Amino acid sequence: MTIATVARRAQVSRQTVSNVLNAPHIVREETRRRVQEAIVALGYRANQAARQMRTGRSRLIAVRIQPTRDGINGSVLDRFLHGLTETAGATGYRVLLYTADDDGQEIAVYSDLLAAYDLDGFVLTGTDHGDPRTAWLAARKVPFVTFGRPWDDLESHPWVDVDGAAGTAQATRMLLETGHRRISFIGWPKGSGVGDDRRSGWYRTLRAAGIDPGPLDRETADGVGEGERMMNDLLAEPEPPTAVVCASDSLALGALRAVRCAGAEVAVVGFDDTPVAAAVGLTSVSQPLAAVAARCVEQLTGVLDGHDFDSPVLLEPSLVRRHTA
Repeated sequence: MTIATVARRAQVSRQTVSNVLNAPHIVREETRRRVQEAIVALGYRANQAARQMRTGRSRLIAVRIQPTRDGINGSVLDRFLHGLTETAGATGYRVLLYTADDDGQEIAVYSDLLAAYDLDGFVLTGTDHGDPRTAWLAARKVPFVTFGRPWDDLESHPWVDVDGAAGTAQATRMLLETGHRRISFIGWPKGSGVGDDRRSGWYRTLRAAGIDPGPLDRETADGVGEGERMMNDLLAEPEPPTAVVCASDSLALGALRAVRCAGAEVAVVGFDDTPVAAAVGLTSVSQPLAAVAARCVEQLTGVLDGHDFDSPVLLEPSLVRRHTA
């Protein structure tokens, strides 16, 4: 089985097949799909050793598995990793997974991995202000892309992200349209890039509706228990909210538990649309994780091919409405 066999099956040139295998971003999507279908149908397998000698690449990229938390929001990264592995595989790359408890340990792992494997690059997740990981990789000219914005300098490196502010704005508008005016927010302490982004969509939408969001805002660490405590605090207010938007499904599930235990009527909206949210009927904001993964691979392979990285990619989430709102 050769490239020529695949080319005949897909009715394209051998060079086009080679481009799909080595530089898929330069091939039109329809053509790329036709070639990939021919590769699958024929069971073609490229000679990876020969390809590595020819291109100087290992076709191997690395990404971290985040530490487990409450078993709820960890499913977000699981879905992203699944999409990343599928997309990378379709373009001839393989994904190497590694673990680290924090940023410092992750940087130590970079040194170990780069010494032990001929990695082409990294996909980073969970960016924040002053991220030391991106600075370490950039200083050593190691190719990488992040799922998450470089919050201090949006033009510093290739990235793909989901517009969290747009997601919470959708949720808040939906609640306003159904008659709610006292709409609280339960989120992470200020200073978190992702948390501040999600809070800002709620805040701006209420201000645009002429509502002062100040007394309705609550900050806490992530988790079901924390969400329950914050919701109980809100329910004890002289004028409790009639609805709440949360920065995560973990917080929202805790808030929902508090609402049900108190026998109150409060609409609850989460963020991330995890399987648990679907199981309990929780309205939540859904991230397009398959699209995020595909764009991360596209950005990284572009950098590896020597191109200046494209404009950063900010994708729109969608609100999945269920009976909790």
